[in-house]
Amino acid sequence: DGPPTMAEHLSQSELDYPFKLLEYFNGFRVSKGIFSACELGVFDLLLHSQKPLSAAEVSQKLGTSEDGMERLLDMLVGIEILEVELTEGTAYYSSTDVANLYLAKSSSKSLHDMIIYQSQTIYPLWNNLVDAVREGKNQNEKTFGLSSEDIFSAIYRSEEQMLKFMGLMNSTWIIDGHDIVTAFDLTCFKSIVDVGGCSGGLARELAKAYPASTVTVLDLPKVVQTAQKHFSRSDDPIHFQEGNFFEEDLPAADLYVLARIIHDWKEEKCLTLLKKIHAACQPGGGVLVVEALLFENHRGPIMAQIFSLNMLIQTEGKEHPAARYTQMLTAAGFSDVQVCRTGKSYDAVLALK
Repeated sequence: DGPPTMAEHLSQSELDYPFKLLEYFNGFRVSKGIFSACELGVFDLLLHSQKPLSAAEVSQKLGTSEDGMERLLDMLVGIEILEVELTEGTAYYSSTDVANLYLAKSSSKSLHDMIIYQSQTIYPLWNNLVDAVREGKNQNEKTFGLSSEDIFSAIYRSEEQMLKFMGLMNSTWIIDGHDIVTAFDLTCFKSIVDVGGCSGGLARELAKAYPASTVTVLDLPKVVQTAQKHFSRSDDPIHFQEGNFFEEDLPAADLYVLARIIHDWKEEKCLTLLKKIHAACQPGGGVLVVEALLFENHRGPIMAQIFSLNMLIQTEGKEHPAARYTQMLTAAGFSDVQVCRTGKSYDAVLALK
């Protein structure tokens, strides 16, 4: 029978007073409050401060109004992202472990880049959701004055924008990478190519989990150059190769990884790419598809449903249920398709030749 659905939860008690509904209405304000605190540097200031700070101290250090900062800090206390204590009538604010780990820019698990991207790119795009649904196409032109045809020319429209997007991808794999690379035992694949691997965030997780395998990121020349300049370490365990995976031959590998690639494009384009990968595979080789999998029954997961709507607003693709990926992979010639749901944001599908 399973847990009650959202609709059942909502109906009865909500009729008395719509608490949940009002919480949903306020969702965008909560998001923007967190994003703004990040952009202003609140979490880094509190992380590095040796003691709790008053709104006056925070505003003075960050160059904001005291009144505005106090209201923002109070809201962050209200959603349990900050702590507050009152001393002789003055409120002193301090960070929580969660804020220190994920919201401070200097933390190794920082989601700061994801937040900046959500705030400055996704948020304005979602202003045009009505048009996206009405027209059935992305809103890059309306939001940013960019061609809706070539989605990556919009995403990579300047080095600054490219860095933001690559930072977003990097943040994603910092929290989801380990679960993805260990969803299946990939030890038998001695050479792995992450197709469209961007900053190399997922590739580094692969290299960490499978030190005996060589891991290569294949991406556009300007992406590879930016990745090497801004995201690489001197002892980087991964390799980079420049290339356009839609237009050029793929480098040889035992396993090809397509992480958050399929959901960007129309199905014909995806099928062409999967057939190309199948042709490049040796028998026993395969492809690992990483995406947020929808349930077949249309009831969730809510994160994947939101992502799918986001793909409408920003790309030409969508999220799919597992069966659709199985169909695509089978149509491309793969057999032995296995699905692993991680229970987190992203899932994994492994198919062998």
